[in-house]
Amino acid sequence: MIRLRDHVENLVELDATRGGHTALERAALAGASEALGLQKQSTTQRVRQRLFAVASDFTATAAWSIIDAGLLDNAGRHLDRALTLAGMAQDSEMIMQVWNLRAMLARQRGDYAEAVAAAQAAQATTVARRSPMHASLAHARTAIGLAHSKDDRAALRSLGRAEIAMTKADMTAPLPVWMAFYGPAELHSITAIVQDVVGKPAESEAASHRALAALPKAYRRNRANTTVRLALAQLHQGDLEQAVTTSGDVFEIMAGAPIPGRMRQALGDFQRDLITMAPSAHIAHEWIDRYRTEWSTP
Repeated sequence: MIRLRDHVENLVELDATRGGHTALERAALAGASEALGLQKQSTTQRVRQRLFAVASDFTATAAWSIIDAGLLDNAGRHLDRALTLAGMAQDSEMIMQVWNLRAMLARQRGDYAEAVAAAQAAQATTVARRSPMHASLAHARTAIGLAHSKDDRAALRSLGRAEIAMTKADMTAPLPVWMAFYGPAELHSITAIVQDVVGKPAESEAASHRALAALPKAYRRNRANTTVRLALAQLHQGDLEQAVTTSGDVFEIMAGAPIPGRMRQALGDFQRDLITMAPSAHIAHEWIDRYRTEWSTP
């Protein structure tokens, strides 16, 4: 059991270093299969439930690996399986993890109603009702879905609830491995997304700067993602030159490492908006010529 838990943590660390990819998906699914094989041999209900939880964790990790890679076709199937296993484990922590990922997957697919529903399901879990940090993440995820659904006021209310919940959290308490990414910096990053989507790019830019200031230096991928968001906020304020300069920083941050699918998608959004705002500007075509190969190659 401990060995399997350590294996899950190692896969999460690999994801943090390299980003999601299909080899990680396969390794996670193999771990899930091993946990389920041991479950069949177990003689006690408690151990069986713990192994179901481990299998759910592996399967959710497999789903996340391909969500991050931008390969969405199998992610929903993995999450359905992970949720079933979490239910059999009677593990609220795992159930929330799956709903969180379901909300992220739905947003990437453009199904914003499902994204909101999944985030609200995360809010309803036992662990979210008991833990302010979990509640904060669930409200933040809801805010993103609502913003993309064009319900600006509700999005900002959910964002406020996420902020209030975080003030009630014990910031010194350890988080489960899957939630290690979440804290003040990530909430600032989510705030930047929501504010930009609801049409407040200046507020988005400020939140992006707060996120970058709070991010640990080791979180290179998070820093790159937030830098893309900063560039978009600057672009949406009409500051093309600064936005182009900022977006170039992403490639310096990620130098020597592959750019995950989600980040490539965000850079694609930047290129689209840059061309829309300045279709004939030399600066837009220069950006495309310089970076298109770098950001579009898996």
